[in-house]
Amino acid sequence: MSRFETVIGLEVHLQLNTKTKIFCSCTNQFGCPPNTNVCPVCLGLPGTLPVLNHQVLLSGIKAGLALNAEINHFIKFDRKNYYYPDLPKGYQISQYDFPVAQNGFLNIKSGKEEKRIRILRAHLEEDAGKLVHDNADSCSLVDSNRTGTPLIEIVTQPDLSSPQEAYDYLNTLKLTLQYLGISDCDMEKGSLRCDANVSIRPIGQKTLGTKTELKNMNSFRAVKTALEYEIRRHESVIESGGRIIQETLLWSDEKGMTISMRSKEQAHDYRYFPDPDLVPFTIDDTVIENVRQTMPELPQSKLTRFLTQYELSEYDANLLIADPLMADFFEQAFKEYPNPKKIANWLSGAVLMELNSRKKNIREISLSPKDLVVLINRVEEGVISNLVGKEVLTLMLDGGKKADEIIKDKGLAQVSDDSALLVVIDEIIAQNPAVVDQIKSGKPSATGFLVGQAMKKSGGRANPKKLNELITRRILGA
Repeated sequence: MSRFETVIGLEVHLQLNTKTKIFCSCTNQFGCPPNTNVCPVCLGLPGTLPVLNHQVLLSGIKAGLALNAEINHFIKFDRKNYYYPDLPKGYQISQYDFPVAQNGFLNIKSGKEEKRIRILRAHLEEDAGKLVHDNADSCSLVDSNRTGTPLIEIVTQPDLSSPQEAYDYLNTLKLTLQYLGISDCDMEKGSLRCDANVSIRPIGQKTLGTKTELKNMNSFRAVKTALEYEIRRHESVIESGGRIIQETLLWSDEKGMTISMRSKEQAHDYRYFPDPDLVPFTIDDTVIENVRQTMPELPQSKLTRFLTQYELSEYDANLLIADPLMADFFEQAFKEYPNPKKIANWLSGAVLMELNSRKKNIREISLSPKDLVVLINRVEEGVISNLVGKEVLTLMLDGGKKADEIIKDKGLAQVSDDSALLVVIDEIIAQNPAVVDQIKSGKPSATGFLVGQAMKKSGGRANPKKLNELITRRILGA
């Protein structure tokens, strides 16, 4: 058992999905050829003036409200001064002492316990460009497409006490932001990036230990792994009589270790001062209230409602709300077929399996809520078996055809005719005399084996309920 306790704070950078950048009219789009979405403003050329994107401000207010934060009525932007090759102006326009939102919180569930993580601030800023290190050349290239992309930086208080809590917080935060619709939160595209500050201290000590900052973590799992490594390193250094140096570290997934990048800067190192090109302004209460009226139902509220309104299990409800698109699909399907458990079973089973194998979300496949309801109905009516239903689902997604059309074209309808089923049953009974004896000796559960064999022989087309009845009648004369 360690004699130290861990203290973690997280900084999450979220790219907003506005049509244009934060201070200019350049397209805000990922994946374009290098240096094509640029203009004199985002390149920082002399004589240019930035103009704030109004939608960025509204997105910042929306995020602040979702994080239960205070929205500042006085807004100003500051220059954060540092030199880096992908920062054309030599400074970044950010917010220092008057962020758009501050003093919020987010409740997370880690294991069975719920914990409140305080949000120190959420501020608006512009992104830097991107360095491209091409191994074929002895140089680094600069792509300025990302320069000026609107960001919200969300900073927690040092309230997280384990890598698992950090992981749970990030998942909760990401889901909340996805519900807002202000970002796709795609880490692969760099839409959501996370830095972590970590320190340890003897259990019971009030003052914080020396912290290190971790960067270059490309997944929430990597954040958790990097924190676990860094905590072990801190403990090892201190236990051996050394001291932790405050520095910024890069996480290497390949090596499974942190690598020193530079000494950690303090706020005064950036020489913050108000940006003279952006005039401070105030936000009226009516603006904040208008944004509040557009707020969607957030994940925790939706979870509570799904548990009570639809009487779903906690597992099913959590699985559905984990994807806003899936949750909406479920509710649309319920309007067509008011059996929430059946719909949830299909979505969490066969549908989710198809989505994972195709690497798509439910909006990207050729399946509407009404299409799924028709398929569920055909299974419930006994037209096709549950097994064949899953096969039909695959064919629906492959070819875009409806369930009824596939069932008819492929001849997949279940055989329920007694005479046809009895031919199959008599063959199965003749091949399995030992099982027949078990049934006759008072073990009706053995009937399931014969049903399975008959289903296999009929290619899954036999009606299993009808099979069970006929097998029992054939053997026991009941």
